Amino acid sequence: MKKLLSALLLALLAGCAGPDVQQYKAQRPVLDLANYFQGTTDAWGMFQRRGGKVEKRFHVVITGTGGDGTLTLDEQFQYDDGSTQRRVWHLTRDADGRWRGRADDVKGEALGELAGNALRWQYTLLLPVGGSTYEMAFDDWMFLIDDCTMINRASMAKFGVELGQVTLMFRRRACAR
Repeated sequence: MKKLLSALLLALLAGCAGPDVQQYKAQRPVLDLANYFQGTTDAWGMFQRRGGKVEKRFHVVITGTGGDGTLTLDEQFQYDDGSTQRRVWHLTRDADGRWRGRADDVKGEALGELAGNALRWQYTLLLPVGGSTYEMAFDDWMFLIDDCTMINRASMAKFGVELGQVTLMFRRRACAR
């Protein structure tokens, strides 16, 4: 009985691990994060509760600057209710190609790993709701579709329980010419 319970627990934990970004290493086009976000990028997105109901829609204008393994992303959000928000990411690339990032509303450091056309980006967002701030775990997956378009799907969780998802579509303004 003890062995059976141990095996079940191990199987449950393995199911929580999620996919490995390395499974996308052969996918093309290859995502060069600093190159993709250089200049101005528009993104359109929505937040859905766990049951699928769309709670918020938004447009974000992202201005990317940097070089030599650094990238700053200045994000200006405009929500469907008229509210606005700004987040500035300061990213650095490690020697092994992974990315680290900081923003004022992110607890600690965000960690990102690239492979092929994909980026997995994990961080804890400090989310203000009412008069309180909640620590929400984000598991972001970004996929480069072509040189101009990227799709992002993020899972938002608290205590390991998914509360909702954020979906975004990015489009580089340089491609509109």
